Amino acid sequence: MNRELKRVSIVVMLMFVTLLCSTTVIQVFQADNLSTDAHNTRTLYDSYSVERGPILMAGTPIAQSMPVGDDYRFQRQYANGPLYAPITGYFPVNGEPTGIEGSLNDYLSGTSSSQFLGSLERLFTGQEPKGASVEVSIDPVAQQAAWDALGDYTGAVIVTEPKTGRIRAMVSKPGFDPNALAVHDTQLVNDTYDGLLADPGNPLIDRAIGGNLNPPGSVFKLVVVAAALESGRYTPDSEFPNPGTFQLPGTNTVIRNTEGGSCGGGETVTIATALRLSCNIPMAQLGLALGSDAIRAQAEKFGFNVTHKIPMSSETSVYPRVLDNAQTALSAFGQYEVRATPLQMAMVSAGIANGGMVLAPTLVEGITAPDLMPLQTFEPKDFRQAITPETAATMTAMMVNGVDNGAASNARIDGVKVAGKTGTAENGGNDPYTLWFTGFAPADNPEYAITVLVEDGGGMGQTGYGNLIAAPVAKQVLEAVLNK
Repeated sequence: MNRELKRVSIVVMLMFVTLLCSTTVIQVFQADNLSTDAHNTRTLYDSYSVERGPILMAGTPIAQSMPVGDDYRFQRQYANGPLYAPITGYFPVNGEPTGIEGSLNDYLSGTSSSQFLGSLERLFTGQEPKGASVEVSIDPVAQQAAWDALGDYTGAVIVTEPKTGRIRAMVSKPGFDPNALAVHDTQLVNDTYDGLLADPGNPLIDRAIGGNLNPPGSVFKLVVVAAALESGRYTPDSEFPNPGTFQLPGTNTVIRNTEGGSCGGGETVTIATALRLSCNIPMAQLGLALGSDAIRAQAEKFGFNVTHKIPMSSETSVYPRVLDNAQTALSAFGQYEVRATPLQMAMVSAGIANGGMVLAPTLVEGITAPDLMPLQTFEPKDFRQAITPETAATMTAMMVNGVDNGAASNARIDGVKVAGKTGTAENGGNDPYTLWFTGFAPADNPEYAITVLVEDGGGMGQTGYGNLIAAPVAKQVLEAVLNK
């Protein structure tokens, strides 16, 4: 064989090997990524003609495909659609699916790599293709209680199990009916979607995990106190000067405590009292003493600056990377550019409740093939040890004191120890405040962690506050789940 022919043969062989490797990567290793890619319309269109698997809650379908007499063969139906819309999302005939429908579309449509052999078997046996079922971790009692308690407020409620990371309730309001986006009339779907987009209440946004994130306000003080205790330099009894006003370093800006005046009276104030009464000035001083790097490191141990998949991707809660002294002081009580989802603040409370270990949050209990073979089962996953068990116990006692004798008093439940923290965050100018509550119960053996977000000041502008509006919502939900 002459030299030129050898060269051509080598080139052809290399091209063949390259093609084989790239095809293997695409067909095997990238199959799931490609099938879940929102731009892969082929997979989406194929799934219209397949009986999608149901989305189940406690074994009952909250989303299922029903036979219809048109070209699509099946239409998605949502039981009590608005109640479960933040979980199920919707599956439209045009556009991208959202919620569980979108994030687990490959399983629901039967196109995941783990369902390949089952699909082949049904092809040879002549069985109709069918997607896998997804069981979610939502508790119907908790979900209904959260929906009812939030009422007409704009906001969100999320309830989790501190020991497992399971999300037991996830409500966002105002909401929408996913059934209206699943009909097989393209023009009607487009008109409905455009109307929802134009709605000033932004009903398509799941405020529990996304949207334009709110400042957490005083609920972020839990992170700052955790950083202080973890440093080993402070205890709950550590004291700071107790002025009635405080000028931010290097500025002419003066901050005040919410109630005005000093924090509880006296020339000094302890960290425990500052947290119980939710005072801004001592927290600003503590933040300056700790520094932004220490606060950021603690925030990230709880999950800030990370995107969480539940399996939908949450918006990333933010503690800023670069802060000067004035900004650090503001950040210490959840202002400046600190932003958080209710999911993130639920992770903070759940981590404290769980002895300092933060569990990865999840909505999925399990995924089951049509032949009832488990494709995925739930196992609790550690996210990170945010604080020591000793710090967690100390903070739990401080949060209980905040409910029993402090700024979170409207979360009290007779016969139950509740640990909690309220927040009232400013949004600048004359904009309404954002109201928060985060906590857990029973404090001595935590079963549930809860975070409540109420936007637009709860309709009270800048006169509403967390203990007035958000804490009673949390109380109502906790009573329902603890008494079921």
